[in-house]
Amino acid sequence: MSEKGLETATLGGGCFWCLEAVYLELRGVQRVDSGYAGGHVQAPTYQQVCTGATGHAEVVRVVFSPDEISFRELLEVFFTIHDPTTLNRQGADVGTQYRSAIFHHSPEQEAVAREVIAELEDQGLWRSPIVTELVPAGRFFPAEAYHRNYFARNPGQGYCRAVVAPKVAKARAKFFDKLKRT
Repeated sequence: MSEKGLETATLGGGCFWCLEAVYLELRGVQRVDSGYAGGHVQAPTYQQVCTGATGHAEVVRVVFSPDEISFRELLEVFFTIHDPTTLNRQGADVGTQYRSAIFHHSPEQEAVAREVIAELEDQGLWRSPIVTELVPAGRFFPAEAYHRNYFARNPGQGYCRAVVAPKVAKARAKFFDKLKRT
């Protein structure tokens, strides 16, 4: 995806509702699309992806202005709001569709991702090693319409209250200076 002056990041860190809700609030983020990437089935449905048989991960495609927020900063947020040390799992969400993944769109993004991962490993923030998959971005398949802005439209839903809201609150507190001003 190429829009004048904008870049794209594609990230998988568990349920896409969590990632979407956080990234929508960041200054410099123009659009966030939930969807599926990294699998072998063309135009998968949510039901198919949930089986784990398609090879796809739930991801967000973040279109951002690098003049306002860098890819590195997006990754700093990414590694704050999910556990990059659990293989094919985020909390109670289990399966390859919930894997930690960075689908890089350029050699520069790949290099930045490798640097960030190495820095985090050196800091020893986690007891286990980072297992985030780092692969070239392939085809992105948008999720069904009912997944768009899910947290904003369903803040009282159980999963949103128990899982999404705490991640949004954590990101707001840690990255307050990066939030959009309304």
